[in-house]
Amino acid sequence: MISPKKLILLTFSALGLIIVAKSDRTLSLEKDEKELVRSLTSINKLAIKSFQTEHGDILDCIDINKQLAFDHPLLKNHTIQLMPTTIPKWNINNNKNSKNGDSVPFRQDDISCPSATVVVKRITQEDLIQSQRLKSMGSKYSRHISSEGKNIELSGFHFAVAEYRHQVFGAKVNFSIWEPEVSPTQFSSASMLIAQGSKEQFQSVRAGWIVYQWLNQNHSRLYTYWTADGFIKTGCYNILCPGFVQVSARIPLGIFFGPVSVYDGPQYEVGIRIYKDGSTGDWWLVVYDENVGYWPNSLFTKAGLGHGASLVAYGGEVYSPVNEKSPSMGSGHFPSEGYSKAAYVNNFEVVEGSVASKPLFPVTLFSSTPNCYKASLT
Repeated sequence: MISPKKLILLTFSALGLIIVAKSDRTLSLEKDEKELVRSLTSINKLAIKSFQTEHGDILDCIDINKQLAFDHPLLKNHTIQLMPTTIPKWNINNNKNSKNGDSVPFRQDDISCPSATVVVKRITQEDLIQSQRLKSMGSKYSRHISSEGKNIELSGFHFAVAEYRHQVFGAKVNFSIWEPEVSPTQFSSASMLIAQGSKEQFQSVRAGWIVYQWLNQNHSRLYTYWTADGFIKTGCYNILCPGFVQVSARIPLGIFFGPVSVYDGPQYEVGIRIYKDGSTGDWWLVVYDENVGYWPNSLFTKAGLGHGASLVAYGGEVYSPVNEKSPSMGSGHFPSEGYSKAAYVNNFEVVEGSVASKPLFPVTLFSSTPNCYKASLT
C-alpha cells in the first residue's frame, strides 16, 4: 500500500516530466519558427513593386543585382549576363503533318516590372516547409541515373522517360501540359534533365512542370531543380536557395501554367530549352522563347557540367507513399490511345556543337513500372 505522501510525490514527479517535455517542445517549435522567419527574410529580397495573381501568388519585382543568387559564395563577384552570347541554331519543324498542340505564349498583362528589376515568386513559410519535404523525397529517377540503376529503392516512385546518352551541350523539347490530381503527399511531373557524372559527382539541371499540392495548390507550374554534388548539399527547387540567376522580368520560376490540355480535347504545350553558352559556359533556361535565366558555370566543376553533359532524359515522374494509390502521370492514359488522349513530348533536339540536331541514333526508353506507366515512340 502506498502512503498519501508517496502518492503525492510520484504524481508531482510525473507532472514535472510532462511540463519539462512540453516546455522543450515549445522551445523547439519556437526555434524552428524563428529559423523559418530568418530563411524567408534571406530568400525574399526587398520588393520594389509587387503584384498578386488570381491564383494567390505574390510576384515581386526586385533589383536584378540584389537577387538571392548572389548570396552564393561562388557568385560574390559574378557579372550578370543579361543575354546569352551564343545561341544554338535550332531546327525549324517543317512537318506540316505533325500533330502539335498550341504553344500558348506566357501572358500576364498586369505584370510590369521597372527597369533593372526581375520578377520572382514570393516564397511563403508553407512553401519553405513543403519544399524541404519535396527535396528530402528527391528524384529517384535522378538517383537511378547517378548510381547507374544499382541498389536504388524505388518504393513510391515511378517514371517513364526517354534517354539520350551522348556528349551534349544542351537540348530542347516540348511538353504537353497536364494537371493530374495529387494528394498532399504526392507529386506528378514532366521535365527534361541534363546531367553529367555519377554518385556524389553527379551534376544536373532540370526544368519542366510539376503538380505538388502543398507547393503549387494543385496547379501545374514551371519548376526547376539543380545539384552539383548528387543531391548531398547543393541545389534546390526553383529559387529556394542561391544559384539560379533570374534575368526575366516576365516569367518567374514557379509560375502557373495555363491553359492545360484536356482529354480528347485541346492540347497545350510548353517549350523548354536548356543549353550551355559557348562563351561563358553558363547553362541557360528558355521557356516560351523567353530567356528566364541561367545557372552560372562557376556552380559546377570542370569534370561535371562545367565541361558539358553526357545525358539528356525527358519524360514523367510521380511519387506517392506506398499506402496510397499512385497519381496519374500526364493525362493518366497509355500512349496507345494516341494524340489528344495521352501526354506527349515532341520536337526533341540536342546541341552537340553550335548547331542543334535531331539525335543521330534512337533514344532509349525506360519505365520503372511498365504495367502502370509507359513511354513509346511514334
